[in-house]
Order: sequence, then C-alpha cells, then structure tokens
Amino acid sequence: MPARSAAAQLLHGVLHDGSMISELIDAKDGPLKDLPPSARARAQSLALSTLRNLAPLDIVLDQFLNKSPPLKVRNALRLAANEMLVDGVAPHAAVDAAVRLVRESRKLQHLSGLTNAVARRVAEHGPEIWADMDPQELPAWMGKPIERAYGEEALHGIEAAHAKGAPLDLTLRKAADAEKLAKELDAEILPTGSLRLQKPGQVSTMAGYDDGLWWVQDAAAAMPAQLLGDVKGKRVLDLCAAPGGKTMQLAAGGAEVIAVDISKDRLVRVSENLKRTKLTAKVIASDIVRWAPDKPVDMILLDAPCSATGTIRRHPDLPFGKSGDLKPILRLQQKLLSRAFDWLKPGGKIVYCTCSLLPSEGEEQITKFLQNHDNAKQLPANTNLPDLPSEWIAEDGGLRLRPDFWAKRGGMDGFYATIIEKSDLTE
Repeated sequence: MPARSAAAQLLHGVLHDGSMISELIDAKDGPLKDLPPSARARAQSLALSTLRNLAPLDIVLDQFLNKSPPLKVRNALRLAANEMLVDGVAPHAAVDAAVRLVRESRKLQHLSGLTNAVARRVAEHGPEIWADMDPQELPAWMGKPIERAYGEEALHGIEAAHAKGAPLDLTLRKAADAEKLAKELDAEILPTGSLRLQKPGQVSTMAGYDDGLWWVQDAAAAMPAQLLGDVKGKRVLDLCAAPGGKTMQLAAGGAEVIAVDISKDRLVRVSENLKRTKLTAKVIASDIVRWAPDKPVDMILLDAPCSATGTIRRHPDLPFGKSGDLKPILRLQQKLLSRAFDWLKPGGKIVYCTCSLLPSEGEEQITKFLQNHDNAKQLPANTNLPDLPSEWIAEDGGLRLRPDFWAKRGGMDGFYATIIEKSDLTE
C-alpha cells in the first residue's frame, strides 16, 4: 500500500498540479521520501505505466461510470485498472488497494463502495475491452507536426513505442568488455555498441556497476557523441552536459573534456558517475549564455534544451506537463548554437543535438543557422558512422532517430543530431 499511495500522489501531482515526475521524485518532502528502494521503484513504475496508458484506461473505466468521480477516486481506479490490465496483478489485490486508497481520505470515504463496484467490473469485463484498445495518442501540438514530418504510419508506430515503455540501455567504458558483460547481464549487444537489457534488476547491484564499467544511457542518446569520431587528445566542450552520459563517452575516448551545465544539483550526479567510472572531466556549473571558455576548442557537443518529445517512452508525464509554445526554447537553441560555434577553432567541429521529434528543433534550426554562418559546413552523419541505416538519415544529412525504429528490439529515444565544421574564411 505505501507504494500504491505514493503512486497516487505522483499521479495527482502530474494531472492536478502540472508537476513533472522527476520533480516529485527528487523533492525532499515528496511522495517517495520515506519509502525503501523497492517501494520507490514500484511507485514510480506504477505511476509511469498508468500515465503511459491513461486515455485507454479511462475508456475502460468510463464503461462502468455514470459520471466522472473526483480526481483522487479516478486516479485510484486508474491505478487498479493498470495493475490488472497492464501489470497482470491479481484482481482481488488491485481492487482492495483501490478501495483502501479512497478510504484514506475522509472526504472521499463515502465513494469507497463505488470504487469497489467499478474496480470489480473492470476485473470482470476489462480484459475483453482492453484487447481492442489502441495506444494512447499524442496531444495535437506534438502529434500533428510529427505526422506532417514522418507520416501517419510513423506517428502510430511512435505512439505504439511509447505505450511499450523502454528497456534499459548501457554504454560501456571499453567496447572490448561488450561480450563479457552481455553474458553476465543477459543483455543484447546492439549494432551501435550499447548493451540492452529487457528485464533489468536494481541498477546499483548489476555486474560491472561498482567497477564503473558502464553507465545507463539510451542507445539513441549515445550516438551524437559518436558523430565526432576520434576525440583522443582533443579539447572538447560538453555543453548542457547533465546527466553526463556524453561527458563520460568523450572522456572514455581520451578527450580533454570540459562539462558545463546550468544545474549544480544535476552536476553532482555527473561528478559521482565520473568517479565511479574512473574517468576525468572538468565540471563547471554555469549558464553558457554568460560563460565562455578561456580559449578556442577543437570540438563541441551541444545537447540543447528542448521539448524532450523524443523521450516519452521513459517520461510519459511529458505530454501532460508540457505546453505547445516552443518559441522561447527555439530562440534559446538558436542563441546557444551560434554562441558555441564562435568558440571553435578554425577546422573545429560541433555536434548539435536535441532529444526532440520536432523538426523545428532540429533540421529547421540547422537550416537557419547555416543561412546565417558562411563559415559553417554541415557534414553527413555517416562521415564517422558509415553503417547507419538509410532511414536514420534526415534529408539534410543529419541523424534523425525515432522511437519506432528498432521496434522489435524495444525502440529508441527520438533524437536529431548533426555535425558542423567551422572553416577559416581567411583562407
């Protein structure tokens, strides 16, 4: 019950207060503050799964409701329906939990009978209805531009990938460890070099964790750093660096890395992971709108702030907490890219990437940038990654990844990434 109660609070925070799950999880006085690790994990998993399937769950529930109940009652029913229809929890346990959740509130205790009756009907008739449910649709401000860019079939594939959630991907400190760790972790070696676990356990107890042999990073998120090719001995900036996966990739490749991020709190995790993996980077907490390096650098990786629409497999709360107004973030992306480009040496290279599915935050930003910078040349994504599938290459030659790619393997996050070289106009 503590995990279910916390999951209900997480749902309320997202759907009533407009909070993000990550904010609620990290809050010192948040819903998870007194839970042991196993209960914390269960609360998060249950809340995220329910958000991932919210619309289909509501369609099932509405078959048995004459009018919509208060939000906390509906959330208790949503959790119960998700446990029964998605997680396969025994009906008696899920029904009992929903009733107990409603009884926790004095103002709602009188609705415990309704909760019991509806949950029981879901247990009896829900599986048949659930079998015909389509995946949850994206809100229009996301779905329409995605459909325009990639087509209706791709949109449905992306929505299906969101409904399935995401496996756990690992990036290795040394590629040579892949076969050994794959056997120890019962993992698949992906074509891009990441390891994928379909049924991971607690991360900190997995083989290789204490020895710093790997870190958690979606396979798609690991690819922008690979666009830079050989970074050994190069002075490289990792901008907007937290949570640090790309910083560690660059450091493992032998680069002299300077990792910059505006969040001191998030950089604590970066420093901890660098220590665990025995990798070295200079970590700086600063706003790169105001910060600048002391001298030009060889390479830059800019993982720009964005809508994060490519990460909904892992963060199904995003459609409920985000708005469709992208103008401020688009202006910031343009500013950061132009500012960072100025820090490159002639002949230097910058990778611009966003974990977004929206062309306005990827291809369209690069088109505008190139129009305004005569000394910038976009290089094909397959320059340093020659074996990329053709469908992963955007029309402009950049890397365009989508959640519906590798569907049978478990998908991947959505990303756009491209590499730009700075020429010397004095030549």
